[in-house]
Amino acid sequence: MANRRVANSMLVFRIFSLLALAGSVALMVANRFTDSNGLKTTFKNINSYRYVLATAVIGAAYIIVQLPFAIYYACTEKRMFRNGCLPEFDFYGDKLITLLLATGIGAGFAISFELKKYVRNFFDVLVSFDIPINDDDKSKSIKFLNWGIISTGLLALGLVCMVIVSVLSSINRNSSTRGSFFR
Repeated sequence: MANRRVANSMLVFRIFSLLALAGSVALMVANRFTDSNGLKTTFKNINSYRYVLATAVIGAAYIIVQLPFAIYYACTEKRMFRNGCLPEFDFYGDKLITLLLATGIGAGFAISFELKKYVRNFFDVLVSFDIPINDDDKSKSIKFLNWGIISTGLLALGLVCMVIVSVLSSINRNSSTRGSFFR
């Protein structure tokens, strides 16, 4: 009975994580603006945002690969392959993806908050030197960075779900891998 609950919980949290990562990807790709001079800015212009997108895509791809195995395990309470490699793959794969997502979150939040501070200071300096500025450019820049923060926040939600899956895969591995290769 405990295995069924663990398997169902792992499946549910994998699905929630996939949805959060897909949302993060969608927001990051749609995040763009054009300033008053016609300069277009997208996530591609900021390396850290490209890294955030890459971590979300890699995490989503891993979850998509894992979903058929998780669905089968949740429905039948048996592993698709009974040689003990799937609990090991779940265990190490979940840990690796969790760490990867965490680095993406760090990069996304760090660049967003630093650039927001820089943009505000930059526009304040321009005003102090009586250089004409377009207030719309400042608001678009801040809005662009806020969408980056929201996208990174969805990545963080996906990370929380993957941490729970990682803990559950640890529990599941310990209960189902007697005589495993790594023990």
